[in-house]
Amino acid sequence: MLYKFKSKVTGDVIMLQPNGQRLLEIIGKRNASEAAVKGILLPEQMPQALAAIDRAIVQEEAAQREAVAQAQQEKLPPPRFEAISLRQRALPLMDMIRQCLKAEQAITWGV
Repeated sequence: MLYKFKSKVTGDVIMLQPNGQRLLEIIGKRNASEAAVKGILLPEQMPQALAAIDRAIVQEEAAQREAVAQAQQEKLPPPRFEAISLRQRALPLMDMIRQCLKAEQAITWGV
């Protein structure tokens, strides 16, 4: 399954299901018990969504730095992480949110 985020002011942002679900969980539009197959992100919700994504990125990067430091301290091989970070995966959606916030337009998916 794909998530296709749409707005009136930007091109579509398409993500694979695991990546789209993770970002929707971060911004509070999905939880583990319910799938967010359809939804809307209103302009008034966008500042909080951007802040939540920023916090998740900072947390992921801090955890990775800590894991590397721990491995170095214990003289173990460095840990492996996903090839594409949350920062890279979230950037297109964050750009879309910023543009839609500026234009006061909603973002929808699954409709």
